[in-house]
Amino acid sequence: MSDNTVYRVGIIMNGVTGRMGLNQHLRRSIYAIMQEGGVKLSETETIMPEPLLVGRNEAKLAAISREFGGLPYSTDWKGALANSKYSIYFDAQTTDRRAEAVREAVKAGKNIYCEKPVAESLQTALDLYKTAQKAGVKHGVVQDKLWLPGLLKLKTLIDLGFFGRILSVRGEFGYWVFEGDTVPTQRPSWNYRKEDGGGIIIDMLCHWRYVLDNIFGAVKSVSCLGATHILERWDEAGKPYKCTADDSAYATFQLEGDIVAHFNSSWNVRVRRDDLLTLQVDGTKGTAVAGLRDCWIQHYGATPRPTWNPDVPQPIDFFEGWQKVPEQDVFDNAFKRQWELFLRHVVKNEPFPWTLLEGAKGVQLAEAGLESWKRRCWVDLEPLATSD
Repeated sequence: MSDNTVYRVGIIMNGVTGRMGLNQHLRRSIYAIMQEGGVKLSETETIMPEPLLVGRNEAKLAAISREFGGLPYSTDWKGALANSKYSIYFDAQTTDRRAEAVREAVKAGKNIYCEKPVAESLQTALDLYKTAQKAGVKHGVVQDKLWLPGLLKLKTLIDLGFFGRILSVRGEFGYWVFEGDTVPTQRPSWNYRKEDGGGIIIDMLCHWRYVLDNIFGAVKSVSCLGATHILERWDEAGKPYKCTADDSAYATFQLEGDIVAHFNSSWNVRVRRDDLLTLQVDGTKGTAVAGLRDCWIQHYGATPRPTWNPDVPQPIDFFEGWQKVPEQDVFDNAFKRQWELFLRHVVKNEPFPWTLLEGAKGVQLAEAGLESWKRRCWVDLEPLATSD
């Protein structure tokens, strides 16, 4: 009987004192993998992540370390980069801090995995990609929504030909984020300050780029209108501040294959739909509505035939006639699934297409959206130049 081989992979996790870094990446991904005994490659091979927690607040780091059984931590991220034990640098800081840290990590020879947006500008995002490529390090960007159960079910329906020819995609995303004066807010204050890297266009259009590109078709052009609907909020210290970043975005995308997609994204909307994110996909043969986990379908043969007559009560219950897609697979946390794929990529060189270049595409769409808003026009997306 052969001995088991354990590949111990050190990960510098910068930004774990923030909401996403702590909840999704440490608690529900890396620590969950550790508790499960690592990523199992075969009967005799396992990857075991070994995180080093990094941030600016030592007290918060110490408390997080205690929660997870005494994980090592440091406030010196540059010093951490000098430690050869750690081969991966992960960044979940605010967007305005990410580019500098990723550059330094590449110089230190670390493999890169980071949150999006990867940078505040397309030029910087492309420079990070080229720098990582030239250094020969492996790199990836978080694109978590591709592993949401609802979207995986949508992708299966497409692969099965359920829709016929896809005509359009309608996305509704968001919820009411309380201002913080009477009811505690659910999101950090920097999200609503442009000078700190905030803004829903730079945040969410990066998501919609990889969702559309990977599931429906490459984005060719965009028309976007942004808005700052709430002008004043209260920060973590209970002090009022002026909102300078867009908190809502209304965007239309033209995709390859003549598919039209429209996404409303807002932190100022009250939810009367199935989930915080819903995608309605209409095709010639059928329609599906997917949330984060569930997906409902209506085939051509089950489609009602309504007629317009506002003088009588609507005789059709439009929520009837839909079938819920059954659970035919076991779905794990979306962030955790992509982490496992990246660890396999680092250790075994398995394919991982969600690179810094894909992250740059998200920034490209966000920049195009901001340009469209400013100029009040459609903006075409050109292929990205990846050579110097």
